[in-house]
Amino acid sequence: MEDLLLTWFAEHGRDLPWRRTRDPYAILVSEVMLQQTQVDRVVPRYLDWLDRWPTVGSLAEASTAEVIRAWQGLGYNRRGLNLHRAARAVAARGWPDDLTELPGVGPYTAAAIECFALGRDVLPVDTNVGRVQERTGISFSPRAAQALMDLGATICLARVPRCGSCPLAVRCPSRGRTYEPQRKQSRFEGSFRQRRARTLRLVAENSRPVAELDGEAVEALRRDELVRVAGGLVSLPD
Repeated sequence: MEDLLLTWFAEHGRDLPWRRTRDPYAILVSEVMLQQTQVDRVVPRYLDWLDRWPTVGSLAEASTAEVIRAWQGLGYNRRGLNLHRAARAVAARGWPDDLTELPGVGPYTAAAIECFALGRDVLPVDTNVGRVQERTGISFSPRAAQALMDLGATICLARVPRCGSCPLAVRCPSRGRTYEPQRKQSRFEGSFRQRRARTLRLVAENSRPVAELDGEAVEALRRDELVRVAGGLVSLPD
């Protein structure tokens, strides 16, 4: 079944810029950006990011304020902060044997860097990979990682899989099944997340008095170390 998948991938695989490199830093950037953000939105931001900070050392030398400003629009801004901290850790001490020691790097992200950059025999299991493996009952090898991701993202969808277009359908025990909708993320419009994002965007433009801003959002951002408050003025960290 894995050979069928790889044959399909050779013809239908997505041409994504992070698939053209084995630089662990570039893979780290892509994986952090892809957390909670759609691929189409990530591609131009990934390219801009690497154009501005092409190496882990160049990112490490950037100020925190520069990084937060560059992350605007990607959402979940603490990801950018952790990426910056990870770059500083690598620049200071090198890549650790256990990549989960880096800020913001969990087991999946570590496995993705190991597989796609370092050539280690480990399969990174994200939502798409896990779904395909569960439905087929097959444990695929690391060489099928990107193919599994694409199949899960484009064919083996969460609710109504496109079994008629699936290269594995003939042997798949779940062929023709549909699934209950999973819990959706709460709406962004009108949410506290939106209030936080709006407040951070204003502070990224210029330091502002606390009295001019959403106090609850400022406090939440301060706890996440995305802003600092001193003398009644809210600004980005240095």
